[in-house]
Amino acid sequence: MLREDIIIDIFSGWRSFLRKCLFRVIRVGPIPSHIAVIMDGNRRYAKKKKIDDMTGYDAGALALLHLIIYCMELGVKYVTAYAFSIDNFRRQPEEVQKIMDLTMESVMLLTWISKLRSVRVHFAGKLQLLSAEIQDAAKRLMESTAGYNNFVLTICICYTSSDEILHAVEKSCKEKWDDGIGIMGYDKGNDYERLIKVVDIEKHMYTAIAPDPDILIRTGGEYRLSNFLVWQSSCCHLSSLGTVWPEFGVFHLVWAVLDFQKNYRYFAKKKLQL
Repeated sequence: MLREDIIIDIFSGWRSFLRKCLFRVIRVGPIPSHIAVIMDGNRRYAKKKKIDDMTGYDAGALALLHLIIYCMELGVKYVTAYAFSIDNFRRQPEEVQKIMDLTMESVMLLTWISKLRSVRVHFAGKLQLLSAEIQDAAKRLMESTAGYNNFVLTICICYTSSDEILHAVEKSCKEKWDDGIGIMGYDKGNDYERLIKVVDIEKHMYTAIAPDPDILIRTGGEYRLSNFLVWQSSCCHLSSLGTVWPEFGVFHLVWAVLDFQKNYRYFAKKKLQL
């Protein structure tokens, strides 16, 4: 169970002072606007520590809250976290239910944090797969924080990139059809006019609230995207860390940002070309 007193402790104290001093040095270089994370390794952490899986997920949720605070202090405006894939419903029902219970607790805690630090919270994915209780809580939180723009947190839940792309294409086609335009295109001499354009698809993405990520971090020593932000990650820095997610700390973030800064010119050039 995550407690508010833990969060207050993270925001204050001598550790916070040292972090802010470190981040002032890092801000001499370019700072990413958007960091995305694949939070891998919660169950491996639990096995390593000889604790139950639920305690491992609790530790993972706390690590995400740490990351949110670090990014606020560093000057990163957007954080997107891969919390639960549609494919994860194939796991044991007991495990899925425990994750859903933790999700409900996290929504309640994020409600408190959003008021404390003016955080906009957005849930991205096929939310109709969630229970009615979680859907209602998530909707209320999104509506109550819609006016905040200092920091934007996107939680990808019941999400896969392939489902997101399919959703965006379907919405784009329906939009054109409702406008009476059709979707097949037409000839202009020898030119072919595409009526469904990239901009149409991108505006209907679940994650359209944020720009494409500058850094995508994956923990657990894996080197795959696992159907996460496939469309959006064509020009972002990929950082694979050997640590499991609950052990992710400030120095892992610093390492990823310094590596991004080292390669910044290359990625800036690629984005300009696009």
